[in-house]
Amino acid sequence: MDYQSFSKAWEWQVAFFFLFFNWGWVCGQLHYSIAEESNLGTVVGNLFQDLGLKLADVNKRRLSLRSEGSNNLFTIDQKYGALAVQERIDRESLCGTSSSCLLHLEIVAENPLELFSLDIEVLDINDNSPYFSTNNQVIKITELIASPGVQFPLENAKDLDVGHNGVTLYNLSPNPYFSLSVTNWKDGTLIAELVLEKILDREDKSEHKLVLTAIDGGEPPRSGSTQITVIVLDINDNAPVFDQPRYKINIQENLPLKTVILKLNATDLDEGTNSEFTFSFDQRTLASAKETFELNPQTGEIFTRGALDFEGSKIYEFFVKAVDKGLPKLEGRCAVQVEVEDVNDNAPEIGFTTKNNEVPENAPVGTVVGFITVRDRDSGKNGEVKLDLSPNLPFECQPMSNRYILVTSGHLDREKVSQYTITLIASDLGSPSLSSQAIILINISDVNDNPPAFLQSAYNAFISENNEP
Repeated sequence: MDYQSFSKAWEWQVAFFFLFFNWGWVCGQLHYSIAEESNLGTVVGNLFQDLGLKLADVNKRRLSLRSEGSNNLFTIDQKYGALAVQERIDRESLCGTSSSCLLHLEIVAENPLELFSLDIEVLDINDNSPYFSTNNQVIKITELIASPGVQFPLENAKDLDVGHNGVTLYNLSPNPYFSLSVTNWKDGTLIAELVLEKILDREDKSEHKLVLTAIDGGEPPRSGSTQITVIVLDINDNAPVFDQPRYKINIQENLPLKTVILKLNATDLDEGTNSEFTFSFDQRTLASAKETFELNPQTGEIFTRGALDFEGSKIYEFFVKAVDKGLPKLEGRCAVQVEVEDVNDNAPEIGFTTKNNEVPENAPVGTVVGFITVRDRDSGKNGEVKLDLSPNLPFECQPMSNRYILVTSGHLDREKVSQYTITLIASDLGSPSLSSQAIILINISDVNDNPPAFLQSAYNAFISENNEP
């Protein structure tokens, strides 16, 4: 470019970089400042002018740069002696996270040969956002044990920029359980810690999702975020709970063995081994119930083990406990009531009581012959009995209290019938009906109710006279 153009460009650069750049002699060295990522061709400074060289000697003095690793970043305009940016300048790749980034160069001038020192300070711009090395930080906290105020360290955010362009602020997504504590260390590093504000209960909420945001101090500010997952670890603070404190069921007495009559259901709000439990009868359960019923410890199924007999036992009550595998072990309890329903499985039983099985033939009608008892071990309709006896006999049954009496219902005549066979039939009212029968032999005893009788009213006999006596 010509000198006039260069002068205009130089004046513009001075105005643009007035707030950011500084040049001059510092401790006998030439010192320039340049912002990283400056456009190619950006003028850093006028070497001839700042070195006190004559502009007329530009062509003769021929300036060149010498440096370690920075030869190609800058170039010297041999016509006007201006130092300009030749390649992209990235402060982070040149100096990393160092707070100061100073490039040391040497300027060689010819005719006569002279060597000048040049320091170029690369100024940071906010061209990098804060970032976290992981997208999800996992923190495990045991429920009910950690007290409010306990702090948990968080991963620091990184920012390739430095100074105010580095991380200056942390924010935590609003939630009722956690807050954020930020400490500024002497070296300027911000340390963030998660603070517990409220006791955690895994059964209430087993996992908390939070968002931690790091914000730098640049203009405009940049930010980066990471998710914080708080996993609430379980302790054995919940006992198994049955869905009912008391179960009541009805079963029939003729159930086959191994029939499942009830499946108990219990839940434990804990997790892992703390939520695993087994079922068992507790010590209050009578031996008779344990002999009749069995309990599967894993499934909670109750099934018949022995024969049921309504007539022997109509009701069973037992107690079941569910004990978890946590430490300490916790248990829940429930009561079970089993009512056995009757089925018609017993036929009526007939009994006959009398002093003797003989009835005199002159016994008047209504004479008591004996007592009949009928018993059915079933209940309800299954235990109600009707009694019938053989028809066309001079006997009948009459109810009396809880039994029957057998009485004569007609005149007896031993000379006609000396013995009666009476069949008693007892039938219950169950469905299907069951019946039984009994045979009663009644002998008719003789009474002197008949005078002697000749076979003929008159007998004629003929005898010859003179018979010897």
